[in-house]
Amino acid sequence: MSTRPAGGPSNRAFFVSFLLVSLLVAGVVSFYASSHPDGLNYVAEKTGFIDAEKPHASSDSPFAGYATKGVEDDRLSGGIAGVVGVLVMLALSTGLFWVLRRRAPHEPTDAPEQHPADA
Repeated sequence: MSTRPAGGPSNRAFFVSFLLVSLLVAGVVSFYASSHPDGLNYVAEKTGFIDAEKPHASSDSPFAGYATKGVEDDRLSGGIAGVVGVLVMLALSTGLFWVLRRRAPHEPTDAPEQHPADA
């Protein structure tokens, strides 16, 4: 017996729609986001302690700085980085879901059962 209302969207349709919207936001709409996404960097520039900044360990990674290394077009570079970020998070969260879902159920405790007549 199904628990969803008649004519309502299925879980699969919801998740596919959610994924498509996420990819659209990450790949296209993100270009129009604030040019100051890192509040700490912005404040560091305004207050004058930006010179104390040190390179991050992953600063030369393929997607450092919300961009894609080797892609010159800013819009395309940010869009690719956003889409890859969504897909990586989808893979990680799906993997975590499956690992947690397949865990063995908890073993029953050794506590004695209480019957309503004993209480």
